[in-house]
Order: sequence, then C-alpha cells, then structure tokens
Amino acid sequence: MARLSQWLLATAATTALMAGAAQAQEPQQDASRFVMVTHGVPSDPFWSVVKNGAEAAAELVGAELEYRAPSTFDMAKMQQLVEAAVASNPDGLILSFTDENALGGAVQNAVDNGIPVITINSGGDVARDYGARLHIGQSEYEAGKQAAERMQEMGVEKGVCVNHEQGNQGLDQRCDGFVEGFDGNAEQLATTYDPTNIRNAIVAYLNENSDVRGVLTLGALAAEPMIQAMREQGATDMFTLGTFDLSPGILEALDAGELNFAIDQQQYMQGYLPVMFLDQFVKNGLLPAGDVATGPGFVTQENAAQVIELSSQGIR
Repeated sequence: MARLSQWLLATAATTALMAGAAQAQEPQQDASRFVMVTHGVPSDPFWSVVKNGAEAAAELVGAELEYRAPSTFDMAKMQQLVEAAVASNPDGLILSFTDENALGGAVQNAVDNGIPVITINSGGDVARDYGARLHIGQSEYEAGKQAAERMQEMGVEKGVCVNHEQGNQGLDQRCDGFVEGFDGNAEQLATTYDPTNIRNAIVAYLNENSDVRGVLTLGALAAEPMIQAMREQGATDMFTLGTFDLSPGILEALDAGELNFAIDQQQYMQGYLPVMFLDQFVKNGLLPAGDVATGPGFVTQENAAQVIELSSQGIR
C-alpha cells in the first residue's frame, strides 16, 4: 500500500507538471485594443477625468487604450482622428459624438467594418442612427431645462446661457433646454474658449442686460472665468450662477457659496464604462440592453465637500 500511494503521488505530480508545461506553451490571447477619440481640448479639466476613467478600466481588464483628441475644438481635425482610428481596425471605438454631420460617416464606416462603437458625452439622441451600440452620458437638453427650472425656483426670471463651443451639438442642446425651461426668457451668449474672451463677454452682456439675473455656463472652461469676473466685480451675491461639470475651481466656488450649483454628469464613468463594456462585448458578446445615463445630478454647497476629495484623486 505504501508503494502504491507513493506511485499515485508521483503520477499525480508528473501529470500536474505536464499540464502546467502544456498550459505555459499555449499562446496568450492578444490584449484588446480600444481607441477613444474625444473633442476635449487639453486645457479642459473635464476630459482629463474622462481619460483617467478609461485608463483605469483598461488597466483592470488588460486592454490597450489609445486616447486621441484635437488640440483645439476642431470638427475637421476630430473627423480625421476618427477616420484614422477606424483605419487602424481597433477592437472597439469610443467617441464623443459631437457633430453627426462631421462624424456620422466615419462612425457608420466603423460599424460597416465590424468595429463596435460606443458614444459618450454628446450625440446620444442620434448615435444609434449610425450604428452605435449604445451611448453613455446624459440628456443634454433635459439637463439644460432642469438648470433653468432650478434657477426659477430660486427666483430668477431671466437668464443667459454662455456657450463656449457653438456647433458642439451637446452644448447647443444644453442652451436650447435652458431657453425652453425659461419659456423663452433666456438667451444664448456665444464666446470662444479663451478665458479672457469669456470673462469680457459675460461682463459686457450683463452690463447691457440689467434684467438678467441667472447665468449658466457649460463647463469649467467658461465657469472659472465667470467666477473670477464675479469676484472682481463683487457681484457673486447679485446673480444666481450655475454651470455644467466639475473641476477643483468649481468645487471651491461651490463650497464657498460663490456658485449656486453645478450639474454633474460623472465624467469618470463616461471613460470607465465604455472600456469595460467593450471588453465584455469582445470577450463574451455582452452589452447593456440600453443607453446608460451618468447624469444629470446637482452639486451644491451642501454636498461640495464630499466631492472635493474625489476630485483631488482625479475621479470627479
């Protein structure tokens, strides 16, 4: 019996070694390669958080991620980036679908070539028309409308929506919803994304339109110059101020009571989730059955402190 037991143990050990050697010789599956193309300019802190989320997800699942964006808000350049991404034949494409006229053809081409596409942030209302699998973001029109309704509840009768990227259909929809929420008692103020231009345009507009008491900006690029202008003029208490999106400067202003609210669309999730979803789709054919809403939510002075710590970690 002792010899039989020793023989069984030796046989088991040999079998295990042989299995381990065979397993080691099996070729490892190549990592999936995903390309993310956004319209976010490098100076916009919103998009650095999106990128953080995407990179964290890629590291978690062992995927290769390539992040690409134009140096300025330029739809022609973004179209070139998307076309180049499609030509590289990635395992999945993620993009902010900012302008269907500029990007729709490239997205359809990706789909026709068997590349799964997930859109984020902008264009959720039309992305499926071009074959996108799903959209991750928020209803921009509804978020703008909710901003107007919130200002009205705070006593504002007339407002202005500051659009620093006119032609970005997501930002245009925010302003459209804002104007609708005010029953037409609001206007859109077009600026560039240059901070000095934004500051001067807001000050000039408010000087010329003394009945406007609500100001909505559409992201950190416009919100921070607005906040600075109000501080310089000693006017933070004279207006109801709101913005889309979060940044350290926006959160500081919220915590200090200089900004009334910020609309949070959890941009980290807009980077993280599409990578996770594409990884599951490539490996197992799994995807959510519908679009995924990451917002809108509202951050105010009451809950700003809770968000500041996550912002310092690049998550909010």
